[in-house]
Amino acid sequence: MADVENVVIIGSGPAGHTAAIYAARANLSPFMFEGYQAGGSAGGQLMTTTDVENYPGFPEGIQGPELMQLFRKQAERFGTRMVMEDVVSVDLKQRPFTIKSDEREVRAHSIIVATGATAKRMGVPSESRLFNNGMSACAVCDGALPFFRNQPLMVIGGGDTAVEEATYLTKFGSVVHLVHRRDQLRASKIMQERALKNSKINIMWNTVLEDALGEQFVTGARVRNVKTGELKDVELAGIFYAIGHTPNTVVFQGQIDLHENGYIKVKHESQETSIPGVFAAGDVHDHKYRQAVTAAGSGCAAALECERWLGAEGII
Repeated sequence: MADVENVVIIGSGPAGHTAAIYAARANLSPFMFEGYQAGGSAGGQLMTTTDVENYPGFPEGIQGPELMQLFRKQAERFGTRMVMEDVVSVDLKQRPFTIKSDEREVRAHSIIVATGATAKRMGVPSESRLFNNGMSACAVCDGALPFFRNQPLMVIGGGDTAVEEATYLTKFGSVVHLVHRRDQLRASKIMQERALKNSKINIMWNTVLEDALGEQFVTGARVRNVKTGELKDVELAGIFYAIGHTPNTVVFQGQIDLHENGYIKVKHESQETSIPGVFAAGDVHDHKYRQAVTAAGSGCAAALECERWLGAEGII
């Protein structure tokens, strides 16, 4: 079966490229589809991130696109073959598996799915201009940046993630406005109590974000009370979305076991999915941490497990 790839990696964020590095060094000659329609671009979410200050090995920080270029060069150095194409369909019902883009069809003994997740955005008018210039979808990634310190900040959302991120931001901001469209948080009771007791968190009930203010960087937010219709401008240096993520799993629906929220199910303490020979890595299954370093770690694990599975099957 010379025309069948040992392993095809779908996705090119930290998880995908780390999996590629390990698979290539194991002489598996991995083939990677870099692009993914729902993910927006090759390279994953770090391609839209400016300063990355929490990835080990870069004490001075590094730009997201630059970090991903280094990942890519390392994977390429060890022989990973890459095409910047979107996967449009997969057939996991029979082996070898089939993966299709608009340009080609590839058969594979195994697959590592690393298609990531896309942070939900509000779509307010100034968002495209100010995102990554004071607007972010990851407080843990960006909250400690110097221009947010001792400044008023804002978190949009009402679930556990929103409260967690608001609480985290109180370490850096002078005050954190938690904007929620209802009069009660969706967060768990213990998280609600935590928010209500924190003197640095100001909950703005029955309120939605209308727009971000500022020319080059965020200088404020315009919010609207959904009950009274009153508009209000709030001075601040940062707006953080905490309204959830959408896993990029559309092409896997009906073929692989997914959680209700769309994330891929993996076996306990493993990267294995419900289909033998198919592994998942990164944000496509991890809806808890969603960090570049944890994605890279799971990419390593997926490649190691994939290599062992191919060996056990007598393929390599």
